[in-house]
Amino acid sequence: MPTASFHSLGCRLNQTEAALWAGAFQQKGYAIVEWGEPSDLVVINTCSVTERGEASCRSAIRQALRRRADAFVVVTGCYAQVGLEALRSIEGVDMIVGTEYKDKFPAFIDAPRKLADPVVLHRNLIDDSDFEIAATGYYHTTRASLKVQDGCDFFCSFCIIPFTRGRERSRKLFDLLREARELTAQGFQELVLTGVNIGRYEHQGTTFDGMVGKLEEIEGLRRIRITSIEPTTIESSLVSRMARSEKLCHYLHVPIQSGDSAVLEAMNRRYTAESYRAFTDGVLEEVPDVGLGTDVIVGFPGETDASFERTYRLLESIPFAYFHVFSYSKRYGTRAAKLPEHVPTETIKDRSQRLRDLSCQKRRAFAQRYVGSEIEVLFEQKDESGLWTGLTGNYLRVGVASAEPLRNQLRRVTVREAGSELALGVLAPIRN
Repeated sequence: MPTASFHSLGCRLNQTEAALWAGAFQQKGYAIVEWGEPSDLVVINTCSVTERGEASCRSAIRQALRRRADAFVVVTGCYAQVGLEALRSIEGVDMIVGTEYKDKFPAFIDAPRKLADPVVLHRNLIDDSDFEIAATGYYHTTRASLKVQDGCDFFCSFCIIPFTRGRERSRKLFDLLREARELTAQGFQELVLTGVNIGRYEHQGTTFDGMVGKLEEIEGLRRIRITSIEPTTIESSLVSRMARSEKLCHYLHVPIQSGDSAVLEAMNRRYTAESYRAFTDGVLEEVPDVGLGTDVIVGFPGETDASFERTYRLLESIPFAYFHVFSYSKRYGTRAAKLPEHVPTETIKDRSQRLRDLSCQKRRAFAQRYVGSEIEVLFEQKDESGLWTGLTGNYLRVGVASAEPLRNQLRRVTVREAGSELALGVLAPIRN
């Protein structure tokens, strides 16, 4: 039996795609092994968001080749789309797969053997029609991801993704429901909806909210979680659904990127600081226990001390559960790289640390809200300290000490203590 291993750099969507390819090769008779173990087939799903990310991709490829020189090495993903010539120059790569072919390349591989020159499956033009995925994801985790959409038409000035993944397109509804049912039948109780700009999902008149409604009908599926979603794409009906749903998690990760309207305009974002605040106020009014997360870019060209302070104050005032802080770095090929007034590296570093400290305070405050409360947790794994950890529907990570195995169990927990990374609790009695 041939073996295959998969490695993803970058976003959750990349990890989801690697799981789909693993499922496809498993169906072809391959044994899937952990990344780092010797394998006949090695697939590396690359990232091209930053130049540092591309360097990490090249390093991962060379490490894989050193580990087993006779492995058949496939390089795919965003860097394979925009960095074709750089990848051609790495000796030992057997196949380079651009965006147009990444969902199809498993069909091109039967018995992998080393090649003198790489097979290149690549087109500059990426199909923008709705798509199907033949495979079902292969996951070791307790939560499975469901790819529902790809591509983006927003063209934020700092982002290369529209060029690496192409225009917006949606997965055909019957196909994503097919995979969702199969994942649920395998025992997954929570599905995480992934894509590039998922709020733009639309297939034959069914919008994102309508698609979530169809997923809610799947028997045995307990939770549906939305990943990062643009604020201007969130339908009011989706927020209303979240407020009343027994399955849709009370959780939204909504990128803000900056709290200064002038910077947002330079970023080509589709909202102002004021409209973003109004949006979050509306969500919190309708879903008071929602877990709100966000992304923020620090040091975008033209970000002054005053504009950063506006960002800090806005983030401070909104009851976020956390935020991810990204230090801006010039990405050639984007409009932002050509802007004047680039912020000094040390200034970016100092500002980023202030926001990371604020995020830690937010995490602790969010957890503190639940001390003394009983909440439902889907347990995932035992951590290094021996605690079983898992997530609530609104994305609070909780740990408990338990002699019984809790993996993939939904259990009620009474929270006793709040921390910046983990809330601690005890299992509540099981009620008949």
